[in-house]
Amino acid sequence: MDNKLKKLASYYKPYKSLFWADMFFAMLGAAVTLIIPLLVRYITGTVVELPIQESTKIIIKIGIIMIAMVALECFCNFFITYYGHVMGAKIEHDMRNEIFGHYQKLSFAFYDNQKVGHLLSRITSDLFDITELLHHGPEDVVISTIKLVGAFVILLMVNVKLALVAMGIVVVMLLYAVSLNKRMKSAFKENRARIADINSQIEDSLSGIRVVKSFSNEEAEMNKFQAGNDRFVASKKVTYKYMATYNSGMGAFSTLITVGSLIMGALLMASGELTSADLVTFLLYISNFTEPVKKLVNFTEQFQNGYSGYERFLEIMSIAPDIKDEPDAVSIDTAKGDIEFDHVTFHYEENKENVLSNVNLKVKQGEYVALVGSSGAGKTTLCSLIPRFYDVTDGSVKLDGMDVRKLKLKDLRRQIGIVQQDVYLFAGTVMDNIRYGKPEATDEEVIRAAIAANAHEFIKNLPQGYDTDIGQRGVKLSGGQKQRLSIARVFLKNPPVLIFDEATSALDNESEKIVQNSLEKLAKDRTTFVIAHRLSTIRNAQRILVLTENGIEEEGNHETLLKKGGIYAGLYEMQFQ
Repeated sequence: MDNKLKKLASYYKPYKSLFWADMFFAMLGAAVTLIIPLLVRYITGTVVELPIQESTKIIIKIGIIMIAMVALECFCNFFITYYGHVMGAKIEHDMRNEIFGHYQKLSFAFYDNQKVGHLLSRITSDLFDITELLHHGPEDVVISTIKLVGAFVILLMVNVKLALVAMGIVVVMLLYAVSLNKRMKSAFKENRARIADINSQIEDSLSGIRVVKSFSNEEAEMNKFQAGNDRFVASKKVTYKYMATYNSGMGAFSTLITVGSLIMGALLMASGELTSADLVTFLLYISNFTEPVKKLVNFTEQFQNGYSGYERFLEIMSIAPDIKDEPDAVSIDTAKGDIEFDHVTFHYEENKENVLSNVNLKVKQGEYVALVGSSGAGKTTLCSLIPRFYDVTDGSVKLDGMDVRKLKLKDLRRQIGIVQQDVYLFAGTVMDNIRYGKPEATDEEVIRAAIAANAHEFIKNLPQGYDTDIGQRGVKLSGGQKQRLSIARVFLKNPPVLIFDEATSALDNESEKIVQNSLEKLAKDRTTFVIAHRLSTIRNAQRILVLTENGIEEEGNHETLLKKGGIYAGLYEMQFQ
């Protein structure tokens, strides 16, 4: 835990001056609240005994000092509230950058096992709680300690017996608070997990809202959501039970200090050991005495909340990217496009059964290779090994004779363009989405890429042309239009190696012809891998590889494989019967 706290404290480093200014004004504000009751004691115990003229002058002077002190306290509170929160927001900004940057580094294997809602809650609600702790925590502890220690010292000076009565109750109050802490921590952790589940459920349901509505499954979604929401309420109930026990106990102890002090004070006054001025002073200090205890207790609650969020933050940050640059990775500017699979074997982390076994394949620069085979034969997996979305379990994948693991990831992926069946377009304009292929591209370059992808005509007819907003995931466009935008994106990237992952299988015949034409233009003079579902789209491929669980079982062009009468011929017959 010490190392975790050191790491947590390191987030203050860039804002040291702001942090110390915040602490200074917190201490100053606390000191002011301690001094005012002493001035009240001086007036009620000493000044009122003086002759009227003298006492009036002194009261006016002290009154002016007290008003100035109230103004100073007001400024201190403004400073620690405003600048303290600004510091908290800046730390939250830094941590959010850090975790989002880390998300970008994690591989497909990580995202295969994660829910987006859970990842989202770590970057929103968790971080808010952490920074609330980082802002309020030190400040509350400093203010509370000064007030508590200061008030106790002053009360001892006023009357030892009375101070000890108050302090005795405060000690019991603190023990009571500490005893509830552990139980509250686990309850807060449970709350976080439940709210992450809810986020996940919402994200899933809203992302698939068209599927939900097409199946009239709104009620089923509502029931699923209701179940998660009920679990959240149940976990909140446990938390609130502890909070209620805690708050009611704290309130009772606060009142008990006042009652105990009054009883003891009255007894001491009756025996002549205490003056009325001292009792007034004592009662004024009681709020200075109980308020910091409440703050310290609230701090423990805040600490549990923030620290459990911080542990979840560290949990993610401690996941090392399993695919990253080797220490001796080399840069590559422009590759030729020779690809080789050398005795490649692969299985997914959680499944020890091989998806690919001992695959050997050489594809020369500019060659057009089609991969066919039944679903689950490993076609997409094979192509995912080229840009290192996953790393081989055994053997190696080479680009221009170099193991892809020895190349810088960014440079490697710059050499490869991917057009998938499930096109992902970002919320924004047509121009933004095409430019994603090369962020520094000019408008002219974007338009040239759109023309090459047969997309320019339909883009011109959109309401605002290239500046048309296409909605979340390009919802305002047809499947063929989305596919052509994704092809334009790759044209703009201009890579030497291409992967078409069943890029036309979800399109109607007319759209397929247009997109197929765009794909063929894009594939010209580039090393191209086509994962084919519709065999009609690959008749012209120079090489067709038939992939099964045993590896590459057949190889040749369309005519050769048909004559052979093997697996390919069987698949072709099945499709065109």
